[in-house]
Order: sequence, then structure tokens, then C-alpha cells
Amino acid sequence: MTDDKYLVALYSFLPFGPARTELLIKYFKSAEKVWKLSKKKLLEVGLKKDIVIKFIEYRKEFDLKSYFKKLKQKEIGFITINDKNYPKNLIDLDDAPAVLYYRGNIDSFDENAVAMVGSRKISSYGKEVATRFATEFAQYGVTVVSGLAFGIDSASHKAAVEAGGNCVAVLASSVDNITPRSNLWLAKKIIQSGGLIVSEYPLETEVQKGFFPFRNRIISGLSKAVIVVEGMEKSGTLHTASHAAKQGREVFAVPGQITSPLSGAPHYLIKNGSSIAFSVKDVLDELDMQLKVDKKAVEKIMPSDELEEKILGVLETQEKHADEIARELKISASDISAKLTMMELKGLVKNIGGGEYKIN
Repeated sequence: MTDDKYLVALYSFLPFGPARTELLIKYFKSAEKVWKLSKKKLLEVGLKKDIVIKFIEYRKEFDLKSYFKKLKQKEIGFITINDKNYPKNLIDLDDAPAVLYYRGNIDSFDENAVAMVGSRKISSYGKEVATRFATEFAQYGVTVVSGLAFGIDSASHKAAVEAGGNCVAVLASSVDNITPRSNLWLAKKIIQSGGLIVSEYPLETEVQKGFFPFRNRIISGLSKAVIVVEGMEKSGTLHTASHAAKQGREVFAVPGQITSPLSGAPHYLIKNGSSIAFSVKDVLDELDMQLKVDKKAVEKIMPSDELEEKILGVLETQEKHADEIARELKISASDISAKLTMMELKGLVKNIGGGEYKIN
């Protein structure tokens, strides 16, 4: 049995958590040694008696061979913090998860990633914004990370997958216990499209309210930036933004309608110094991520086609707003916005501000 497998076993005892697990391994030099420690030794290093008793009982019941057999049967992979495939964006975090379980394509862990978060209660405006941003990020080759919850999460995942992009969903339950249950279809769609479902929680772990803040630190940690679309002023959305700030990640807020309570979180963030995101380009420019997606790659994703010709035809006489172009061509605003962003990168059109475009 390798030390990494003992680390998986050790980390499955949730009361230890990331920080305590790391300290124990650092002190005793291996996960195997920690796993096999006597009750006396565990008490000597300062662990509380009730935690030690729980761990001893847990260890007695835990069958290592059976556990890894179940992982294989369920086609669930795992990586540890010692693995070369461990996400680079997570590795330096103080509370980085020692173990990650996954279903899907391990190559979906990508440094060039952004998180999209927001309210489970979603407005039509929020859905449109999440769809537009996730679509454009996907078409730029930027991985979209979110939490598979209802609302902004679901809209972002769905748009990224449908645009042919890379997508990572982080759960507050185990990956063999997809939550919410009604989003199982979306989880399957993400996996089938080459994306990834990931969690730090061991097999057969049910979601608990207290798990969401821990889940949120992984969402922000996997990403170069967090984009807040909608959310109440006192909500889990702000918890994710707080994690991002502590982790040194850029936080962007999309302004919303001033009459909507769902604009509370983004407007609070803007008032407190977060960057404003009117478009995907705002995020790419701020992070300098645009340089990582070269023009040849973009041209491969979005080659010159009939739609580009139609847009140039509409703009031939005068500059127009993206929404006006969409109405004239009878094409969805999100598709037009995505195409305009690509055309701007190619140098075909220019955004002159406020969503207005002209031929470059």
C-alpha cells in the first residue's frame, strides 16, 4: 500500500481537515505512520481526546482494500497533493485539499481558468449574463469553474459545455453522490463533454450545509479570478468572493439592476473595490489571460464564416450596439456578443464603448 493511499484513508476522516492532516504528516513524516499511530501518540501531539477516540473507531471500521476497490468499480479517480497532476492553481494554498476525487477528464484542471458564481435564485438578466460570459470564456479556451448548484452555476456550466468549452464542477458532496440530484443530467453532460466533476469528500458523503464554505475555497482556488454575477448581499456568493480575496485571486462583479435584491452582492463588492466586469474582455485584459490564447487558436475556434460577413454588413454604414445587431440578424444576443468578441480579437471590429461596435 503506497503512502498516497494511506493519505486518502487519513483524509477521509473529516474531523482532521486539511490543516491538521498536513501538520500531522509533516510531524510524523508520512501518512502511513499517522494512520497507524497509537492512541497514546495521538494524544501526546495535542489532539483532543474525543477526536482521537473517533479516529481510532473510524480506523477500525475502514477497510483500505475495499475502499479502493469501490473507487475502481465506480470509475472514480483520485489525486493527492503529492501528485504531478494536482492542480497548479491549488498547490500553494494554505488549506489546499490533500486529496481530490474526480469523475471525467483529469486534464480539465487548467491554470487558465475562471470561476463564475452567484445566486441559486436567478433572474432572466442573471441567466443572460452568465450564459454570455461562460460562452465567451469557453470560446476563448478559458476553463469555467463553478459549483453545479441551481441558478448562476447551472447556467454557466450549461453554456460552457454547449459552446464546446472546458468545464469543472466542484461539489459539496462526494462525486458518487451528485447534488443537487436534479442536476445529475448536467453533471453527466459535463463529464461526457470532456469536463470534470471534483470533490475533496470521500465516497458516499452526503452534502451538509457546513461543507459549502469548504467547497467554495476550491472553486476560487482553482481559478485565476472569480466573477460574481448575482447574489443577495448576505449570501454564500460573498463567501466565495472572500475566499478568492484571501487567496490572492482577482474578484470581478457584474453590475445589476439597482432595483433587484439579487444585485446586492455584486454592488457591495463594487463599492468595496472589486473590479467591474461589463464584458469578458474586461476580465481577460485585467488578468492578461488574452496573451495565453493566441490569435491562431481563436481563429481555429471561430473561423471566418457567414455570420461574420452579416455582422460586417450591418456595421458597414454606421456603428451599432450589440443588441441592435442581434435584433437585425434575428440571432440571440449571447451568440452575437460571443462572435463580436472573437471578431474584435481578430481585428475585424472595434468596441467603442457601451456595447457599441464599428468596423475596425
